[in-house]
Amino acid sequence: MKKAEINIPVPNPTSYDMANTPLTEDVFYDKILGALVGSAIGDAMGAPTEMWDRNDIQAKFGFVNGLTPVIREKSPEGTWQHNMISGSTTDDTRWKMLVGQYLIENKGEMSPDSFAKFIVTYYQSLLKGLSNKEVLNSTDVLEDEMEKVDWIKEWARVALVYGKDEVEYAAAQNRFYGGEMACGGLLYSPMFGLTATSSEKAYRTAFEHSFFDIGYARDLSALASVMTNLALYHESIDTILTETFKVDPFKYKESRLIGRLSYNMAMEAKGIVQAPIEVEQDQIFDTPPLNFKGSPEDWYRLNNIYDRLSSTQRSIAFHAGEIWQILIAGLTYGDGDILKTMQFIVNYGRDNDTVAAIAGMILGAKVGFTGLPVEIRDEVVRVSKDVMGIDLKELAKKLVKN
Repeated sequence: MKKAEINIPVPNPTSYDMANTPLTEDVFYDKILGALVGSAIGDAMGAPTEMWDRNDIQAKFGFVNGLTPVIREKSPEGTWQHNMISGSTTDDTRWKMLVGQYLIENKGEMSPDSFAKFIVTYYQSLLKGLSNKEVLNSTDVLEDEMEKVDWIKEWARVALVYGKDEVEYAAAQNRFYGGEMACGGLLYSPMFGLTATSSEKAYRTAFEHSFFDIGYARDLSALASVMTNLALYHESIDTILTETFKVDPFKYKESRLIGRLSYNMAMEAKGIVQAPIEVEQDQIFDTPPLNFKGSPEDWYRLNNIYDRLSSTQRSIAFHAGEIWQILIAGLTYGDGDILKTMQFIVNYGRDNDTVAAIAGMILGAKVGFTGLPVEIRDEVVRVSKDVMGIDLKELAKKLVKN
């Protein structure tokens, strides 16, 4: 009798997109606005101490619980004026505004090429503006305009050659912020999750538009978009984190010898926060910093987490991998509480405004504008509009109509 050929098939690929209950227009607007304002809250809370060591933060401010004046030098990536009031923001919020405008202008026609063209057009408009009469007659106006040029030119260098010359693009991409794995896409990729129709669409769109990123930073940018998209429909942070890693259209999980670094680092960060901390029965604790609202034992436990998280620091504070781990640690620690999450991230230091802005967008999408802390929420909306010139409510309306 002839033996039958045995063929056990490989399972067909399946989509991990969860079934989401459609949002009404009012709820959708509330969540879009919540995401934009939540991100601005994180940016504003971190702006005064951006890139600081946590010991320096404690020495200057004690424990940061909310908004504080932004007493610092202006810079292209930071604030564009010296010494600004509480609620002022940096490039993290500017990027949300810029990409929001891109989403509005390119409805149904988004592509990496159109995004590159959008960046180049903005850059070139700034250069043309340098010949305006006001600039020619005032060095102060020139300085303000050059701040804008210096901010976007690093990005324009890559965008100018994207899709035109592969060799020049590779050179520009690998030179981007010194060739380190800087957080490029993470600054704006969560925006794509707000308007995507599914978590996989959120991933693919963000991945395609994160052409500034190198290595696994592109996976991180795309996953931040997925988390934001999932937050629109799910209340549990644990569910959001769990479902996020099921989205892997480019099969990072199958990477030879390494696996999926984004997942591995996230699990390490969660483990740091959730690991038991031993406390002796008669242990004497250090005095907490000024404004810390917990007990000395609470401070001891938080500091223990900070110490272990510090062991994962990279060579630069805005390394995409470091930002990702602080983000996951913060979301795990806060467990959906936006202020608790922000306080954890901001007081840890490093690139705290960027991490807090990403976390704020995710949590803001989850709870909506009406679920954000009222006092800090309203102050950030006011300062964004009256001082920064960014009307978050108007941007949210346009994104919903789009």
